[in-house]
Amino acid sequence: MKESGVNEPLLVVENLRMDYRRSTGAPLSRQRRRNGSEGTPLSPSGKGAGGEGTPLSLAGRGAGGEDGWLQALDGISFQVAEGEFLCLVGPSGCGKTTLLRLVAGLERATGGTVRLAGEIVDRPQRAVGLVFQEPTLMPWRTVEANVALPLEVDGFRREEACRQARGLIDLVGLAGFEDAYPTQLSGGMAQRVALARALVHDPRLLLLDEPFGALDALTRERMGQELLRIWQARCQTVVMVTHSVPEAVLLADRILVLGPRPASIAAEVVVDLPRPRTPQAAEMPAYGALARRVREALDRAGA
Repeated sequence: MKESGVNEPLLVVENLRMDYRRSTGAPLSRQRRRNGSEGTPLSPSGKGAGGEGTPLSLAGRGAGGEDGWLQALDGISFQVAEGEFLCLVGPSGCGKTTLLRLVAGLERATGGTVRLAGEIVDRPQRAVGLVFQEPTLMPWRTVEANVALPLEVDGFRREEACRQARGLIDLVGLAGFEDAYPTQLSGGMAQRVALARALVHDPRLLLLDEPFGALDALTRERMGQELLRIWQARCQTVVMVTHSVPEAVLLADRILVLGPRPASIAAEVVVDLPRPRTPQAAEMPAYGALARRVREALDRAGA
């Protein structure tokens, strides 16, 4: 984590819980669900209408969803400091993507709260950038136009939007490809465009959902190094989901290990390797010891 003095946490996640209806995949409504009394409504912060906190009862709704509900998250709490690089690792299907979507304000939790810079997150906001597993680029728009799109939607003049987009395109190493279309890009190049688009608003928090998972090993390694370079240059706070233990150890200041669904935090591993880091860090004994700690935590959690 870059030195920035003693600051309040930028991101605070408290007792986050999430249920889905098994038949439809729809999240449990936060408007009116029984909570030990007739129809107690829940506020966006997860508190009952009566005031300081009537958390939603999950009794009888385990991971198996005996009554038609599937519990995805089970009381997750953590904090992320300004400028920190945090990685989340855990088995497939444990709820990592759900957790990121809740932090991004794309879904509403069954219970608990997400706060960014002290404000409750209950809808998408410009202070959060999100990169998905797939680049999700618009095939009819050029690289420059894809990166500029969020600014155009916000009402920026096209000339200004394109000017800012070109700066981000240069930052991610794609100068010269401004007029290329997504079909002309490799997988790694397309993810760089997606990263530039997520950064175009200069978000305080960048969320990355397994962004390099579909890439080959060599490209993935190069993209990891590019991400570290951009993180150092932009000073953003990063929360990244990955299934790769070596990648997490190389990139992160801290790693949270999640257990199988319903996800809860099984372990926290502080990565105290010196920065800047290169792939050669994998040759350090301390790197191997940290990777073993993460794998052992996954094994203990039954992942």
